[in-house]
Amino acid sequence: MSDIMNVNFNSITGEMLKVISDYDPVAGFKGAYNIREDSSCAGRQSSENITISSKTDKPGIDITVKPQTKGETVFIPACVTHTAVDDLVYNDFYIGEGADVVIVAGCGVHNEGEEDARHNGIHRFFLEPNSRVVYKEKHIGTGNGTGLKKIDPVTECFMKENSYLEMDTVQLGGVDKSTRTTSAELGDNAKIVVRERIMTDNAEEAVSKFHVKLNGADSGVDLVSRSVARGNSYQAFYSAVDGNNRCTGHSACDAIIADNGRVDAQPALNAANVDAALIHEAAIGKIAGEQILKLCSLGLTREEAEEKIIEGFLK
Repeated sequence: MSDIMNVNFNSITGEMLKVISDYDPVAGFKGAYNIREDSSCAGRQSSENITISSKTDKPGIDITVKPQTKGETVFIPACVTHTAVDDLVYNDFYIGEGADVVIVAGCGVHNEGEEDARHNGIHRFFLEPNSRVVYKEKHIGTGNGTGLKKIDPVTECFMKENSYLEMDTVQLGGVDKSTRTTSAELGDNAKIVVRERIMTDNAEEAVSKFHVKLNGADSGVDLVSRSVARGNSYQAFYSAVDGNNRCTGHSACDAIIADNGRVDAQPALNAANVDAALIHEAAIGKIAGEQILKLCSLGLTREEAEEKIIEGFLK
């Protein structure tokens, strides 16, 4: 059922897997999985309905989900565990007609050295008619080296009629620089829902770029980004929604600034059809003083109150 059965990764990968993909060191992953460590495969297993195979022309894998597959999860985490690694991988997902699956990705970069460490995952999703995917992705950076920890994911989605894709992406600390680039092209009655949550601190930088083309009749997008910029960090949010048919589109960016953080939000709407209903929102500000006072009145310190508010905001 698989071309690589043995699982062999180092302790740093093991710790990051617990965070980015809920890895159980005793039970392991259940179902299909591919573990990538420092540009190599550290373990792989296919299932009866989900096949994972290596590409022959470039680094990466093809994940093929059989039509009508229901209730299965495939795990494809990637970890960089030392300095001077620049990992580039191409992963393609072929989701069969009527399938309904969960994909758990996630990336961790650990750097204790002076040179940069980076992971760049280029993912393409091909959803056949009536298929559904929930895609979960967590990003973290660890280690005390002076070299940067970088994560630059690229996601391209091609969705046929009546397909549905839900993306839940999280970056909650330690990544020095990241650029997330996501694009999608939707057919008739296809829907995409994106929930992004980002935390930056110190001098970290995070840029998110979204471009959704609503080409099909009654297609739709609901995109919400929530972020917190602390320290001297910088975040940018760019989104473009193209309404090329009768469709609905919603794009929102909600950001909290603390300390000397900076946030740039530039949502854009492009309507090319009289029946395109598009809306965007952007709100940037600090934590409301009355919220802090209320929690402090319950016995929390100011610092504890801020952490509680931020935790709730990013849920």
